[in-house]
Amino acid sequence: MTGFDTIDAVQEMLSAQGYVCDRALGTVVFLALRLGRPLFLEGEAGVGKTEIAKALSAGLNRRLIRLQCYEGLDASTAVYEWNFPAQMVAIRTAEAAGDQSRADLQAELFSDDYLIERPLLEAMRPDENGAPVLLIDELDRTDEPFEAFLLEALSDFQVTIPELGTIKAPEPPIVILTSNRTREVHDALKRRCLYHWVDYPDFEREMEILAARAPEAAAALSREVVAFVQQLRTEDLFKKPGVAETIDWAKCLLALDVINLSPEVIADTLGAILKYQDDIQKLQGSEAKRILDQVKATLEVA
Repeated sequence: MTGFDTIDAVQEMLSAQGYVCDRALGTVVFLALRLGRPLFLEGEAGVGKTEIAKALSAGLNRRLIRLQCYEGLDASTAVYEWNFPAQMVAIRTAEAAGDQSRADLQAELFSDDYLIERPLLEAMRPDENGAPVLLIDELDRTDEPFEAFLLEALSDFQVTIPELGTIKAPEPPIVILTSNRTREVHDALKRRCLYHWVDYPDFEREMEILAARAPEAAAALSREVVAFVQQLRTEDLFKKPGVAETIDWAKCLLALDVINLSPEVIADTLGAILKYQDDIQKLQGSEAKRILDQVKATLEVA
């Protein structure tokens, strides 16, 4: 049990960790906690999918276990490995001593002493603080065989190690899966989860987020930063800046003692919000000034 009986309580808990979410996201998090269902979050990179797992871990005082997905990730790597160097040392020691039977040696070699636990197995282990938060990050980077394995693992919250047998979680972990949607994740896995699309926040919500994550930024500068980034998201860019870039940019500007945005400041700090050279080139010179003038005119009207 997580001890949160209302959606408002969940939102307040997340807010206390610096994570500002709307009612819809707060509701699906509440339901995932209440029903013990995995939560599948999709959205553009940098909108806060990974951060919600971190906020849950801190707010619930649970251990965060992160499985970073990548192409070629397989079940064995995600669950466990045997410590082969240590096993070889044990074999040579036993051979030198000559006083251990083959069966006893095999039982010793394939015991917990030589087992290297990877994230999925770690998440199945009991914890005195309660079930951990298991973050399966960027699932869309893996392939379908790994998805099929996850489908089974998340159905019963157990994993099987041939040498040791089946290990079942005494209490299911709190599972957060994220995807940047570089490819479609199979429907069968999605059906095991509660689903939510994490979109870019509106102006007011992004202002709240920036106030929580960079409270030292003056209100006037924060408004310009958020308005500029939101305008950038309407431009024809290869990679639109996420909320993470908004926060990074504001912190960079604070480090430079910037009070207000100017074309020169924007040109000097574009690398904090844009991560592709083609996008940066589009914003050089008069284009950045055009957007800034548009932003300031909008803010004056507001």
